[in-house]
Amino acid sequence: MNEISATDLLLDGFDRIRQAVAEVVDGLSSDQLAHRVDGSANSIAWLVWHLTRVQDDHLADLADTAQAWIADGWAERFDLPLPHDDTGYGHDSEQVSAVVASSDLLLGYHQAVHERTRTYLRDLKAADLSTVIDEAWDPPVTRAVRLVSVLEDDLQHVGQAAFVRGLLE
Repeated sequence: MNEISATDLLLDGFDRIRQAVAEVVDGLSSDQLAHRVDGSANSIAWLVWHLTRVQDDHLADLADTAQAWIADGWAERFDLPLPHDDTGYGHDSEQVSAVVASSDLLLGYHQAVHERTRTYLRDLKAADLSTVIDEAWDPPVTRAVRLVSVLEDDLQHVGQAAFVRGLLE
């Protein structure tokens, strides 16, 4: 039997997120993506943009690289009325409403971040996972804990987006 590494599991997890994102936005119009249940819940567009922004932000930090959002021009393509370093954390209703995008734009950005994530994970050594990257927490946060945290956050948000899509259908 082949041994599965921790990075193999992480790669599989992020591949599943990419697949779920593609499924949840497939075939939806910008209006459908911007729909807010009860007029106040997070839209599919905001959920997918936010989960991708967090993944981009956190993985770029881990890899000590620039974010795709800025370095690859995604901020300009989205042209949102938000600061370029905004990831959506703590957004109010007005800020959530400001995130409007096509499925192609959301998918393109997510795919770009996914490819950067895969490249980072493929180069990661098992010993790197136990490296402490943030001592501001008790216990201190390791690289593995940060990666699992991003996975968990992404899975919750893509699940919420799938729920909203189900309500639209």
